[in-house]
Amino acid sequence: MQMTPTKTPTALQVDLAKTEDDLRQIQRLRYDVFVAELGGTGPHVDHADRLERDRFDDHAEHLMLRDLARPPGQDVVGVYRLLTQSGAEAAGQFYCEDEYNLSVLKSGGKRLLELGRSCLHCDYRGGPGLMLLWGALSDYVSAHQIEILFGVASFHGTDMNSKAEQLSLLHHHYRAPQHLRAQAIGPTASKMDLIPPDAIDRVRAMRDMPALIKAYLRLGGMVGEGAFVDHAFNTIDVCLILPIHAVSARQRERLARGKPRRG
Repeated sequence: MQMTPTKTPTALQVDLAKTEDDLRQIQRLRYDVFVAELGGTGPHVDHADRLERDRFDDHAEHLMLRDLARPPGQDVVGVYRLLTQSGAEAAGQFYCEDEYNLSVLKSGGKRLLELGRSCLHCDYRGGPGLMLLWGALSDYVSAHQIEILFGVASFHGTDMNSKAEQLSLLHHHYRAPQHLRAQAIGPTASKMDLIPPDAIDRVRAMRDMPALIKAYLRLGGMVGEGAFVDHAFNTIDVCLILPIHAVSARQRERLARGKPRRG
């Protein structure tokens, strides 16, 4: 898909990766965030060249945020991996099918897009970068007539008890309906209902929720059944599901402008 780069006066630009150099910069940023910063590891990690990569990269498109004020070759500061149904078929599966049974989503007849490997350079968090990426993502979704976005989002660390309040809040108040409810699978799949509903401090739990998960919930996102403990990536993963019809027209307009939601 051809995209017109989205530019802002602050020298930030969003576009799809087109070259091998683009992809290497993306994989290097992912290494800096997921491996060096958050402690991830595994066979997908190239420590010698400081790259985080896997077999899905060649079947996906990569949305990237550049800061044109940075030196060439060091200007990619944010990324999103976009895996369509045709890309998943070429790869043999969606990435998160190692963690979640997606049969209810795949059999629903809707156009699916898996979002993954999203991260921002530490100097660009809390600014306009994520919203600029989401604005470009909104254009991509419209162009491909996507009906459901999904993918795993993560809590840092693998101690379920330390995230019990946040996970329980997601389970009791944000679970997807049965026809969309992907199910955690495998030996590290875990229940999220660790605390009864009346024992949750909802304000505190939402305050301590990862920013990306909070953002999806505000748009109308929901979660699947259960969490997956990913020891290689040092995370607890939840499957987020966002039907496009759940996003209000006003929210879509904000995303299309790349402006953050206030309040």
